[in-house]
Amino acid sequence: MRLPGKIAVLGSGSWATAIAKMLLEGQTQIGWYFHRTDRISAFRRLGHNPGYLTGVRFDLKRINLSDNLNETIKGHDTLIVVTPSPYLKDLFKKIKTSLKDKFIVIATKGIVPEDNMIVSDYLVKRYKLSPDNIAVIGGPCHAEEVALDRLSYLTIGCPDLTKASAFAEVISKGCIKTSLSQDMAGIEYGAVLKNVYAIAAGICNGLSYGDNFQAVLISNAIAEMKRFLTTIHPIDRNIDDSVYLGDLLVTGYSRFSRNHVFGTMVGKGYSVKNAQIEMEMVAEGYYGSKCIREINKHYHVNMPIMDAVYNILYEKINPVNEIKLLTDSLR
Repeated sequence: MRLPGKIAVLGSGSWATAIAKMLLEGQTQIGWYFHRTDRISAFRRLGHNPGYLTGVRFDLKRINLSDNLNETIKGHDTLIVVTPSPYLKDLFKKIKTSLKDKFIVIATKGIVPEDNMIVSDYLVKRYKLSPDNIAVIGGPCHAEEVALDRLSYLTIGCPDLTKASAFAEVISKGCIKTSLSQDMAGIEYGAVLKNVYAIAAGICNGLSYGDNFQAVLISNAIAEMKRFLTTIHPIDRNIDDSVYLGDLLVTGYSRFSRNHVFGTMVGKGYSVKNAQIEMEMVAEGYYGSKCIREINKHYHVNMPIMDAVYNILYEKINPVNEIKLLTDSLR
């Protein structure tokens, strides 16, 4: 396997667009798979992604845009998966070519629905891929800030640190700094949980809880995340590292956080369905709360914040009442 070799992005949203921008800081050419042909036509006409981060201009001569997934996979060595978790299974069902000789980088911050598995586990078990040929991107890095060339830090997780380093070198250009980790599962689960906690922070914001309470909420959230990660994947990790705590903070507080925005709308009285329709983007934490809830039935970790989000989103418990109960359990 040549690393990184030829690189392709699979996905067309804001994070996929930001990753493409990162790659082109150092790569002369990349592949980019869009599932919608009309978006490719518009991209070629406008010189930018017509749906996301429209201010980022691209040199079309350096991008091989395609709506043919299997041809894109065949022609590239490293595949960066940036498809939102609700659509992951549909994406992989379209794959008819072998993935065995590919290096796959997971940039999706979610769990495979119904299977309730992090993406790396799904690829290993469903497609018999080697864990050493899979990596994950994590850390506090909003796509919108990458588009604005603001300094951002990413962590590349992979059991094989040599491969992680080879990929990190590709994106460590411009405003991006990188670090390495072997805690791939912890990074993936942490990315799911921080989206759930960002929804909780948004709900509390919508209910007009102030900064004092938000600080308590996030403090309890990182402790809750640590309990879960220690139970489900017990290795030596520092939960204060930016890939865990930093990602939680930026997602919980930032105006760019779609999960926080989604939670705020729910807190203000929007129904879940109406909030999703108005946002026009996927709030991964909505799906993540259900998946983590199902997973935790086997582990019984004390997770009052996650449970509160699940109760509001899926059991339709009134946010006012549910958050009031939550405030009595925090410290």
